[in-house]
Amino acid sequence: MKGLADQVHGLGLKLGIYSTPWITSYAGYVGGSSDDPTGAWSRIPDRREYSAKGHRHGKVKFDVNDSLQWAAWGIDYLKYDWHPIDPANTAAMSVALRASGRDIVYSLSNGARLDDAPALAPLANCWRTTGDIRDTWASMAGIGFAQDKWYPHASPGHWNDPDMLVVGLVGWGPRLHPSQLSADEQYTHISLWSLLAAPLLIGCDMTKLDDFTLSLLTNDEVLAVNQDPKGAQAQRVSKTDETEVWARTVADGSLAVGLFNRGLDPATVTASWADLGLAGKQRVRDLWRQQDVAEAESSYSAEVAPHGVAFLRLEPVK
Repeated sequence: MKGLADQVHGLGLKLGIYSTPWITSYAGYVGGSSDDPTGAWSRIPDRREYSAKGHRHGKVKFDVNDSLQWAAWGIDYLKYDWHPIDPANTAAMSVALRASGRDIVYSLSNGARLDDAPALAPLANCWRTTGDIRDTWASMAGIGFAQDKWYPHASPGHWNDPDMLVVGLVGWGPRLHPSQLSADEQYTHISLWSLLAAPLLIGCDMTKLDDFTLSLLTNDEVLAVNQDPKGAQAQRVSKTDETEVWARTVADGSLAVGLFNRGLDPATVTASWADLGLAGKQRVRDLWRQQDVAEAESSYSAEVAPHGVAFLRLEPVK
């Protein structure tokens, strides 16, 4: 593992690892606790049996041992997966990682409870706010547009995580397929996750990126919104039956705004300066097209495709 980590780091990349505080992981592998003080563990071949017997916390926990081993190997990222995520087990691994001597990103999965967010946020770097996403409009939109309530808990270094991106070739193992999201739905997906300051976890086969997917993942003006150091998650500022406007303030004082059409027909979506807390003439820049499109006095309207978005940056005209 140390040799693997050295090779990955030599490529300029980081290395992640998966674990669980349970006895057995979701996939049936050894976890981070045991009923045996020596950590003895044997694989249970029947999925139903290990789900029943292994998806629980053992009497003996190996948080400290595991974190020291990962640090020695050179691990950079931990995905720690169990359900329900609880503050006590989160805290135990948080303390262990901080004492390991290595800076390891601590990611909780899956389905954190909103009521636990005030306790989890200081302990972890990110936490899944939902179950597993799927490459369908119902799944992606249902998750993404429900993140407003998590807004108070996001801050630099501590992020709400609505799960991975489902663009490009996606699926489990060798059974990959092109994302079922339309082009407009994929623009919505990346725009919304960028506004949410969500971790942008690429979930597709990166060795088989087509030009469209590559363009989605490499637009520097879009990524700048996601990576903005202010770390403020967007909030919904207005809503109709089929349209929504979301906005977040970025570090330079400008406003990143998403005009979303959740309906099945083209729609005119309007961002009102009154709703956004703005005054005076604003320069409107289209982030996907990377060009200025207007100077507007009190509002800006765009014709937005079904399930599509206009992703904008607004700044005062001086």
